[in-house]
Amino acid sequence: MVKTDLSRLRAVIAKNRRWDLIFGGIGLLATMLGVVVLTVLFVDLVIDGWSRLRPDFFLNFPSRHPERAGILSAWVGSALVMLVTALTAVPLGVAAAVYLEEYAPKHWITELIEVNVSNLAAVPSIIYGLLALGLFVYLLGLGHSILTAGLTLALLILPIIIVATREALRAIPVSIREAAYALGATRWQVVSNHLIPYASGGIYTGVIIGMARAVGETAPIITIGALTFIAFLPPAPFTGDPPAGPFDWLFSPFTVLPIQMFNWLSRPQAAFHVNAAATGIVIIVATLVMNGIAIWLRARVRRNLKW
Repeated sequence: MVKTDLSRLRAVIAKNRRWDLIFGGIGLLATMLGVVVLTVLFVDLVIDGWSRLRPDFFLNFPSRHPERAGILSAWVGSALVMLVTALTAVPLGVAAAVYLEEYAPKHWITELIEVNVSNLAAVPSIIYGLLALGLFVYLLGLGHSILTAGLTLALLILPIIIVATREALRAIPVSIREAAYALGATRWQVVSNHLIPYASGGIYTGVIIGMARAVGETAPIITIGALTFIAFLPPAPFTGDPPAGPFDWLFSPFTVLPIQMFNWLSRPQAAFHVNAAATGIVIIVATLVMNGIAIWLRARVRRNLKW
């Protein structure tokens, strides 16, 4: 009787092991298929656009002549928009996550806020563009400016940062909080001296992933009126005649890399398509670098922390 039960158990284990191997093989095949397709597409993009990745491509303005056209105004515009986005979304997102996780009382209002924050992370980006058009452009009168674009993308990635920060805070063992409170620490001391440092790896990851999404967004930027052709840079502070103010660049017209790429792809000449491929390489490399920084920061923080 015992031998029969043991043989049945072994048969069940062997059957489940076979299913594990089959499922693992299917998952590996699906992963490799996706990686191979993306690699082929990226290699084809590099082959098309590699010849244009020269210094003049980064230092020239757009032009009617494809061989002289560059992305100077586009990459400067993207950098300034990302600066405004980071300065707006990161402190607001982290502060909101800390409040919801550590300070907010648990009742139906906070539960409603939490559900809406999670749902906002999946809202299509064009909705944020329409919201920004009505709020920032028409209601607040900020115009089609770098400030409007930065605030729009900040709204776009704010739910991502909030969710990532809350998950990082939840991953901290309860014993850390209890030990700090037992030694007489206030709630703010627990948050600032223990929770934020321990959660910084996850916070960095959420911020970089959100910024990597924002740098490639096109729909909300087009909606708020970004230019498709611009041959000048925002005014540098304290330059020009009369000198520009320290924040005049915030209200300057702008363009960004995805819009410049879209503009060149809409042209019939093949040479402009080569420029678009080169711009695509720049966007992909920038995104990969940002994700690489997130991985490095997370690994470094985890090495330095002692639980």
